[in-house]
Amino acid sequence: MESKDIIIEIHTEYIELQQLLKILNLISSGGQAKQFLNEYDVLVDDIKETRRGRKIYNGMKVKVDKKTYLIKKQ
Repeated sequence: MESKDIIIEIHTEYIELQQLLKILNLISSGGQAKQFLNEYDVLVDDIKETRRGRKIYNGMKVKVDKKTYLIKKQ
């Protein structure tokens, strides 16, 4: 974990990318996820992701708008 990583805690096995974007207040509905992913670079473990239903698991990193989020399962 890098010191600049922002920890996002989840209580399930995974979180879908569109749910994460909503939690981060980057979109207001799941329907906006597809457009957001087409307009902005979202990286999951340093790979550009365009699937809104992408499952994000414990320990994975998501980068959006120069911020890195580390997913941690509680």
